[in-house]
Amino acid sequence: MSDDQVLTGPGTQTRRALLAGAGAVGAAVVLAACGGDDAGDGTPPPTSGGPAVPSTGDAGGGDRQNSQSLATTTDIPLGGGRVFPAEGVVITQPSPGQFKGFDPICTHQRCPVSNVDGGTINCTCHGSKFSIEDGSVKAGPATRPLPAKNVKVVGDQISFA
Repeated sequence: MSDDQVLTGPGTQTRRALLAGAGAVGAAVVLAACGGDDAGDGTPPPTSGGPAVPSTGDAGGGDRQNSQSLATTTDIPLGGGRVFPAEGVVITQPSPGQFKGFDPICTHQRCPVSNVDGGTINCTCHGSKFSIEDGSVKAGPATRPLPAKNVKVVGDQISFA
């Protein structure tokens, strides 16, 4: 009996037939994974439980005139500010009704700034401090100011300009 004809079970199935069958099952699994989730009757596939994504509006580019609010004016303390890491901005209020936006990444070694306190935007990685008025360096080791980010106030809502 040759190597291809070794019995694999109680029948006379050969190793070649067994491997061909296993390959067919594997191909069927792969093809089934490529199929869609729709029922074929026009109903949408079930959702994954994640947040709903609106089908209208700006999808990450284009006109930002009606962009989503970042904060309200009452969220930003006078003489201070807040870091919004997920939105990529620090918003400050250096004087009453004046709101400024800055990049939240320290210019020293690219650490995210951590807070706004004592009239400065602070990076706790190495101690750099930046002005809440113009982003200029108040204490090193950073030597370059935080880049400004344009924000606008409409009513009491602060958003990207």
